[in-house]
Amino acid sequence: MDNQLTARPAESLLESILKSSADLVVVLDARGNILDYKLTAPHLAENFSGEFHYQRIGELLPISKYPGGLEEFYQSGHILPFEYSLTTFDGQKFWFDGRLTCLSPSQQILFSRDITKYKQSELRMQQQLQRMTGLRSLDLAIASNLDLNLLLPLLLEQTNALLPANASALLLMNPETNLLTLAASRGFRARTHPSVFLKLGTGYAGQVALERKRIHIPNIAGNAQGGDMPSYLQGEKFVSYMGLPLITKGRILGVLEVFHSSILNPDATWLEFLDILAGRGAIAIDNAILFENLQKSNAELGLAYDSTIEGWLRTLDFRDRETEGRTRRVADMTVQLALALGVAKEKLIHIRRGAILHDIGKVAVPDDILLKPGPLTEDEWNIMRKHPAVAVELLTPISYLSPALDIPHWHHERWDGTGYPDNLKGEQIPFSARVFSIADVYDALTSERPYRNAWTKQKAIEYIKEQTGKLFDPEVVPEFLKLVHRNDFSMPHWRS
Repeated sequence: MDNQLTARPAESLLESILKSSADLVVVLDARGNILDYKLTAPHLAENFSGEFHYQRIGELLPISKYPGGLEEFYQSGHILPFEYSLTTFDGQKFWFDGRLTCLSPSQQILFSRDITKYKQSELRMQQQLQRMTGLRSLDLAIASNLDLNLLLPLLLEQTNALLPANASALLLMNPETNLLTLAASRGFRARTHPSVFLKLGTGYAGQVALERKRIHIPNIAGNAQGGDMPSYLQGEKFVSYMGLPLITKGRILGVLEVFHSSILNPDATWLEFLDILAGRGAIAIDNAILFENLQKSNAELGLAYDSTIEGWLRTLDFRDRETEGRTRRVADMTVQLALALGVAKEKLIHIRRGAILHDIGKVAVPDDILLKPGPLTEDEWNIMRKHPAVAVELLTPISYLSPALDIPHWHHERWDGTGYPDNLKGEQIPFSARVFSIADVYDALTSERPYRNAWTKQKAIEYIKEQTGKLFDPEVVPEFLKLVHRNDFSMPHWRS
């Protein structure tokens, strides 16, 4: 009789809880064994029928993560709130917001609300935030990197992480051969070989490129083309495949492939994000290819420029056989000295061009003056001294040579201001002209001339020292002499 009276308040309390908003109610004994439970929501009753019989609450819920576990909770008499998830036999996951409290010294009760929809929304928002952050990182990387060798692996890394995917590959279209080439891969068990070529319409990627639309194969093993896979897919045991064309400005640039080790049934959000990744990838690849082609064009243009300059140099050499080869030697020496003095490598090309063209203005000097074996008269010197101005007049209309004009214009200026054409003094003289003038004089002194013998290396060094602060920049001379003493200038006509 007393037991019945004791049970009635418990039954009454349980009944009142069941009438509340709880979707799941579980009654436990003091050891955490499930005595009874009630699923008030029909969709939960369908999915969890018979799920909790003969189990302990610790086997279902993350009780162990709370300090002291159930024993401490039972002694405290407090309400223990926590969020937990349960998974059905068929893989469905439900989330609950639970409250565990003491019903009596020997019984506890857990009542929970189904928060699956809210949790799914929260997870979707977190995933969207993660993807937006990933896209931001990808955009920043794309903006700062136009090297395909670095860009493609980065794109696949983000694809695998943000979708997520088990593996991915990127094939680029060769517009000349109409073949797809495997350019990058990530997540494959075996090492993929770069020499993989696919014709349009061949294999999954070939179909994607030919049809210019997304292809989804949920089960590769059950697909008719499964036995005709390219070599880089054989032996990988992927289950699902997704291929997207990389298209920009109406051109097919390649194919992005995504692989899963289980059957993939993507939702609209997943597909939308994959399309965004493919679009970003296409733009990035297009920019990188444009930059690569621009670099190639610039290199070819630079070669053409230098070939033109070399042609002008040969014209001067043909005219004055006595100085043949001298211009190249002085140009090489000037570049080495400039590099030793800390000039940036990207500026050396302009110094070299200026050194090669330093005497281009002499094309306007008559042969009887230019090739005269003896000393020049004052009138002849006046004509000779005009060659820097002629050089400026010849070269100024050529825009790519404007950074190289300093040497042709001012290589005859002197540190003390007694040079020509403008009597510049000290640091008024452009740096490249100051560097060149030392190499030019040294080479002239150590070269044979019809009217004198070549000086020895030591005699030329003494002259350079004597003229420091007069003809030459005192800051440049020491570095020049270091190179001379180390024999860093490979000039076979120098004599010890």
